[in-house]
Amino acid sequence: MRLNEITYDGSKPVDGYGEGFFRVGGQVIEGGAALLPSGPVAWSGEAAPLVAEAEAIDVVLLGMGADIANPPEDLVAELEAAGMGVEVMSSPSACRTYNVLLSEGRRIAAAVFPVVAG
Repeated sequence: MRLNEITYDGSKPVDGYGEGFFRVGGQVIEGGAALLPSGPVAWSGEAAPLVAEAEAIDVVLLGMGADIANPPEDLVAELEAAGMGVEVMSSPSACRTYNVLLSEGRRIAAAVFPVVAG
């Protein structure tokens, strides 16, 4: 078996998450997180930080929390109007997918709502 070292070319992968937080590149972000080409930031569900970097993003992975759920229609409409594709999934799935695609050098972002105990 051949093992390959994963490199992220300066971008920061998701190191972990828990109830109400994400750890990205060693930085803890309480609540939601937007994982952008410029770096991770706290995110409360608005499209603006993603739209601001739309030129560098082909697809946004939209994590809806612990389970997959319908995203706000206006959020999806704003992202698509800015030329980005949107893939909706649970936040854990979005984090894993983000890390894989980031390691492949893809032009992606993720916007993830926190996982909370129900």
